[in-house]
Amino acid sequence: MNFIYVYVLLSHRDGGWYTGYTEDLRKRYAQHQAGDSASTRYRGPWEIIYYEASLNIDDARARERYLKSGMGKRYIKNRLKPYFARREEDLYRGPYGTGIARPPRCVNDDDRHTRPD
Repeated sequence: MNFIYVYVLLSHRDGGWYTGYTEDLRKRYAQHQAGDSASTRYRGPWEIIYYEASLNIDDARARERYLKSGMGKRYIKNRLKPYFARREEDLYRGPYGTGIARPPRCVNDDDRHTRPD
């Protein structure tokens, strides 16, 4: 019994995603990391952020197609909400724990131009 894996990669270069399917996830991931895939060559290094296993290749293709759609991307964002929150905190914390300033909070025009009563 062979599994077909549908996976989502996160680019550490541009923050974009790549979604694909394969029978050998470790080998395919190594190919992405080595730049052996034309579609991901210039966007690595990569991190596997999500994968699923299917028993049927047609099911895997359908799932890949879904995960590439707007609804599928929303599903991944919701499914990995804690991961993305932690990743955002790490980005604000900066390298070596030095920290960088958070972007300023957005303020409504009403808040900026209030008059004393």
